[in-house]
Amino acid sequence: MNGRGWGRGRGRGSDGGRADDGDGGRARDGDAVRLRSVSRRYGAGDRAVTALAQVSLAFPRGSFTAVMGPSGSGKSTLLQCAAGLDRPTSGSVSVGGTELTGLSETGLTLLRRDRIGFVFQAFNLLPALTAEQNVALPLRLAGRRPARAEVREVLRRVGLGERARHRPGELSGGQQQRVALARALITRPEVLFGDEPTGALDSQTGREVLELLRGAVDREGQTVIMVTHDPVAASYADRVVFLVDGRVHGELAGARAEQIAGHMARLEAVPC
Repeated sequence: MNGRGWGRGRGRGSDGGRADDGDGGRARDGDAVRLRSVSRRYGAGDRAVTALAQVSLAFPRGSFTAVMGPSGSGKSTLLQCAAGLDRPTSGSVSVGGTELTGLSETGLTLLRRDRIGFVFQAFNLLPALTAEQNVALPLRLAGRRPARAEVREVLRRVGLGERARHRPGELSGGQQQRVALARALITRPEVLFGDEPTGALDSQTGREVLELLRGAVDREGQTVIMVTHDPVAASYADRVVFLVDGRVHGELAGARAEQIAGHMARLEAVPC
């Protein structure tokens, strides 16, 4: 399948994509997530490992960003720090203007519950619950009693309006990931984070999930930040940010899958 080139006003270079090494972390109105000089180190002394090194990035509201890079480049660490799942060693992260650095663990938990959605490669559905019960779970954990119509509507949006009473074991992998997406969207999060959300799916089913993510951005104004290794998946995004050895190594806007794949091949060919 060819990449779709979903550029949103960033402009394309002569090859259909634009590499950019500018200051991605400078403050701008309308940013859903902002990282400023974020570093994350694990361990101490000679055994310390730097997963992120002085990363500055801004993710505008209503945009779809893919994050790519070679194995060990820091993609998942960036996602975890941006989503408040991990604390940076230095630097700052803000979500919707809320600075995460000074939040307590309880504060971070509440922020993730109320303002952030997650979709992972593993669907993480509870097997004993129906699709609609799985979708309603985040609201119940927040002390809300969700209306059945509200749950059915979000299931309808992901194409599962007729499968509300089916349990995960009665659904295909793609349908389970749609339930997971509906569960993430039910809270109307400010930001939706995806960690290889199509990694466990076949190509056709993966495209269907990507179309849903793209639609959530275009029709609902959702902000999506997705880590992926797949150039086709990344081509659904407005821009692709590349990491190498924990540092931002440029980006492409409005690029097709083959252009993204070519850029990745060049990054992986650079000697460490």
